[in-house]
Amino acid sequence: MNRFSSALLVLLFCGVACRATQVQLGSEVLAHDQFRLLQGKRIGLLTNPSGVNRNLETTIDVLRAAPRVQLVALFGAEHGVYGDASAGDKVESRTDPRTGLPVHSLYGAVYKPTPEMLKGLDALVYDLQDTGCRAYTFISTLGLAMEACGQAGIQFIVLDRPNPLGGERIEGPLLDEHFRSFVGRWKVPYVYGLTCGELAQMINGEGWIRTNSNLVVARMKGWRRTMLWSDTGLPWVPSSPHVPHDDSPLFQIATGMLGEIGGVSTGIGYTLPFQCIAAPNLDPYEIANALNAFQLPGVRFKPITFTPYYFAFKDKSVGGAQIFFTDPRRAPLTAINYYALEMLKKVGGRDLFAEAAQANKGFNMFDKVNGTDNPRLAFQAGTPAAEIVASWRPGEAEFRKKRAKYLLY
Repeated sequence: MNRFSSALLVLLFCGVACRATQVQLGSEVLAHDQFRLLQGKRIGLLTNPSGVNRNLETTIDVLRAAPRVQLVALFGAEHGVYGDASAGDKVESRTDPRTGLPVHSLYGAVYKPTPEMLKGLDALVYDLQDTGCRAYTFISTLGLAMEACGQAGIQFIVLDRPNPLGGERIEGPLLDEHFRSFVGRWKVPYVYGLTCGELAQMINGEGWIRTNSNLVVARMKGWRRTMLWSDTGLPWVPSSPHVPHDDSPLFQIATGMLGEIGGVSTGIGYTLPFQCIAAPNLDPYEIANALNAFQLPGVRFKPITFTPYYFAFKDKSVGGAQIFFTDPRRAPLTAINYYALEMLKKVGGRDLFAEAAQANKGFNMFDKVNGTDNPRLAFQAGTPAAEIVASWRPGEAEFRKKRAKYLLY
C-alpha cells in the first residue's frame, strides 16, 4: 500500500470515528462522569422510550445500574413511560411490572407532580426528547415539574438533548397569555430553537413558574446549534406515536396547526403522519401545483392519493400533496400551515374556518396551538399568508434577543 492510500485510510477512519462520537447526550456525559451528580441521592426519573443513549440503552436501565444511585420512582408525561398511550389519552399511575417501581402519571388525574409523589426524593431527573415545537406537551410537563420540585425543595436535573430542528430556527407567533394552555404554556414562538436544558433555564430565569427550581443541566458535548438531528449521529426513537422518524418534527410543524382545524388529512391515520395536505374530491395535481407556485424555499409538493385507515376520512380516498423537504434548513416550516389554508380556499374551494363554524366545531384548539387568535382572525379577514407570516417577525426577533443569555452551546 502506498503512502497516499495509507493517509487516505487514516483520514477515512478518523472521519468515521469523529462522526461516531460527535455528540454526547447529557445522559452520556453523566455516565462518563461516573454519575457524580446523582450519587447518594434518591432519584425520580421523568422519561419515556425516547430516553435512550446512542447504544439504545434506556435511562431507566442506566440509572438502575449506576453505582450509588437509587432510582426509586418513575414519572410519565403524555403517552406514558413506555409510550403506549395514544395522543390525549389519560394515563393512570401504577406499579411498573418490569422494574417494580411506582410510575406516577403526569397526564391523568394531575399534570404536575404532587408533594406525595415527590416525598422522599432528593432529585427529579428529566430525560425526554421533544420536537422543538411549543405545541408539544412534554415541555409543559417540564416546567410544571420544575415548579413542583421548587416548591418541594428538591433538585431538578435535566439530561440535555438536541433540538431536532437545530438551535437556530425561530418561527411563528409568540404565545399570548390569554391562550396559555397545556399545548402552549411558555411565552416562546411556535418554534423556539432551544434545547430542553436551555428552555428549562429560560423558564426559571423569566419567572414563568411560581417557584423556581434548584435546576441543574447535564450539558451535552459536541452539539452545535447548526445541527439537525441527522447531523448528530444519534439514533432516533419515536418521541410520540406520530413522530416516528428523525425528520418527523419538520413535518409536525409544517402541518400541526392545519390539522387542528379539521376538514383535511395531514397523513395521520396513514403511513405519512404530518406529511400530507389532502381531502376527498381534491385534484392532487392541482393542489401540488398550487403549493409549488408559492415557491417556498427548501420544500416541494408532490401529488398523492391515499386512503387513511383511521382518524380523519377513515376508509375514504383522499387526494392532495405530499411534502418533501429538499433543503430543511431553508424551508419555512410554520408558514406552510397558512400557505396551505390559502391554497385550499383559492384552489380547492375549501374555507376550513367557515366549514368548522358551520359544523359548530369552533377554533379553540387551533388558537391554543397557535398561541393566539391573531393569525386566524387575519386570515379570515382576507390577509394573505405571506403577510401573516411577515407579522411574526418582530416577535421572533424580540425572542431571539431574550433567549441569548440562556444559551448553553
